[in-house]
Amino acid sequence: MKLPRVLIVEDESAIAELVAVNLRHNGFAPIWAESGDAAQRELDAVLPDVILLDWMLPGHSGVALARKWRSDPRTKAVPILMLTARSDEPDKVAGLDAGADDYITKPFSAQELLARIRAVLRRRAPEQVTDSVTIGALVLDAATHRVSFNGQQLKMGPTEFKLLHYFMKHSERVHSRAQLLDKVWGDHVFIEERTVDVHVKRLREALSGAGSMIETVRGAGYRLTAQAQAAA
Repeated sequence: MKLPRVLIVEDESAIAELVAVNLRHNGFAPIWAESGDAAQRELDAVLPDVILLDWMLPGHSGVALARKWRSDPRTKAVPILMLTARSDEPDKVAGLDAGADDYITKPFSAQELLARIRAVLRRRAPEQVTDSVTIGALVLDAATHRVSFNGQQLKMGPTEFKLLHYFMKHSERVHSRAQLLDKVWGDHVFIEERTVDVHVKRLREALSGAGSMIETVRGAGYRLTAQAQAAA
């Protein structure tokens, strides 16, 4: 049976060795890269099943690497678990927004790390979303990853795109922050519910004239409605 390959991108050898030992003892095949360039060489050779990516690296930050690998068709589906000493919510949001599937704050236990890795691997093969959704003048094409409003292309980050796709597939319903975290980020991600507010704000800004379609329902959550746009 093929062991799941885990690429550890970490410049501190002591941490990398400790992680590798725990992975090896629990049925994984770890590969260590101490820099972004070394990690890229490993990715060019063989794609791993999951990437453990340190935030602070020489030459390239983990966030920059996550963004790069997410934009590459060859590596965009590889789960990324970000290792970070940064515990502030804006930093966590930045890591997730760059394309990380989850993050774990240093110092962490081996059991927590293993649980997070198993969780992202379980979710590695989500359903392929290739549908197109239209609500009023707002159109989202999941296959081409494009959003337009009144024929004008809109630009938004990957998290905002996923959030909008979920809203449009379930329009007129009220979704709590907890529900959105579960459905958009996934139930393996342990982040504060207020993080949803940050991304809803960014989504409204990206939607520009269609931003009013995302309504705040006080005490309940958010919903996307075509009625607001019709009224406008």
